[in-house]
Amino acid sequence: MSVSDPTIFELGESEALRRAISHFKPGSHTLVPSGDDAAVIRSEGKYVVTTDTMVQGRDFRLDLSSARQLGMKAVATNLADVVAMGAKPTAIVVALVVPESTKVSWLEEFAQGLQSGIDSLFPGCEVVGGDLAAGDQVVIAVTAHGELEADPVLRSGARVGDQVVVAGTLGRAAAGLDLLLAPDPTLAAAYPEWVSIQLAPNPPLQTGLELAALASSMLDISDGLSTDAARIAKASGVTLKLRSSSLLGYEAVLELAAQSMTARGFSANERDWVLNGGEDHSFLATVPAGTKLPVGCKVIGEVVAQETSAVLLDDQPLSPKGWDSIRS
Repeated sequence: MSVSDPTIFELGESEALRRAISHFKPGSHTLVPSGDDAAVIRSEGKYVVTTDTMVQGRDFRLDLSSARQLGMKAVATNLADVVAMGAKPTAIVVALVVPESTKVSWLEEFAQGLQSGIDSLFPGCEVVGGDLAAGDQVVIAVTAHGELEADPVLRSGARVGDQVVVAGTLGRAAAGLDLLLAPDPTLAAAYPEWVSIQLAPNPPLQTGLELAALASSMLDISDGLSTDAARIAKASGVTLKLRSSSLLGYEAVLELAAQSMTARGFSANERDWVLNGGEDHSFLATVPAGTKLPVGCKVIGEVVAQETSAVLLDDQPLSPKGWDSIRS
């Protein structure tokens, strides 16, 4: 056995899990924490449940993401979905598949990333359990729970006359991914902020909850503005008209990174990042016109027609070209 840093195979499931669980903090919603066949979570009424899976080679690469970053990203992607429904995150469970050769130090670092993500995004939420198994590649599956204090905010509530609103950033995670994948490593080193958002997103959950309290419809922008706007349009049976002029600010902060890539012969376009790049995990909502918005929210368009289920950029159709977890 490698005494200083054993693999999970050398240590065994029980001891490996014990070491990982030691990094988690207790939460106020948990009556029975990890250790039994199932956790018990306190709920005063309605709650939401969501799940998301990250697969090595399709959703992340181990040569680009540290174990800590993967833990933080797993938290961010799931808690954003909970908040998009108008719920406060309370608990998550994590199922993890790793090769037998995985060092226990990697597992502990991943657990630290989970806790760090919770601490920075929504303190009080808790990892209450999960599963550890051996396999050929790393697979991370998280199920998150949240408590609703009012009716859930659905994708199907948009109405003609509503404003289209974004809370958070657009395009930064997509820029970070292209910078990371470029063969010239100096590009990623030159723009660490965008790379960081790709590897460990930091969605504005508190702002998202404030926006949800006002919204007629809402979702987490995980797959790109064009794709997720089309989901609201389809679910609500309306047309969303986005204004290109309202997206210029999102594009401006990415312009230099795009220019740096094109100067080195790589394809990059800041508008494409903003329209079609996902993983910032910001929030897209429709809100009745005239509503005073929370700080950090920006109006980017309006709902203009009923029963057409389309998205326009100015007056031109905007096709959904974001991430597709099966086809991409």
